[in-house]
Amino acid sequence: MNNKVIYAIYNDDDVLMDAVKQTRAAHHHIEEIFTPFPVHGLDKAMGLAPTRLAICAFIYGCIGLAVATIMMNYIMITDWPQDIGGKPSFSYIQNMPAFVPVMFEMTVFFSAHLMVITFYMRSKLWPWKVAENPDVRTTDDHFLMEVSINNNEEELVSFFQNTGAVEVKVIEKH
Repeated sequence: MNNKVIYAIYNDDDVLMDAVKQTRAAHHHIEEIFTPFPVHGLDKAMGLAPTRLAICAFIYGCIGLAVATIMMNYIMITDWPQDIGGKPSFSYIQNMPAFVPVMFEMTVFFSAHLMVITFYMRSKLWPWKVAENPDVRTTDDHFLMEVSINNNEEELVSFFQNTGAVEVKVIEKH
């Protein structure tokens, strides 16, 4: 099994985007791209599938809305009904307009907090995680494209030098 990869390092995001398009057109497999900031359109250029995190956010918001509704019905109607501002507490439906701000805030609270947890779990980011950054310059001002090698090392090195890479390295991955 060949564990060699090529690190093509670029110093401009536009050159990187062109290189990604050329790499995909040449049917080379891009393992990963490391950038110091988000590059608009890079996910589409790499051919990545759209994320499903928005669906999770909607579900978490619905859970928050349900928890708020159940909580307010129990606290303000069932457990300790009070006459606040002349509004009787006979049913939840009669008092719902007063509960709208609480329902909104609980929806946002649940969605935001559960999305943070989901993002960290999906990205496998934990406080004890060791950094996977292959080159420290990618946190400052350089872009790195990692491409797997399939017995075509010389061809790939010349290919990436022609795409505008400032540096091309062949690395043995463990």
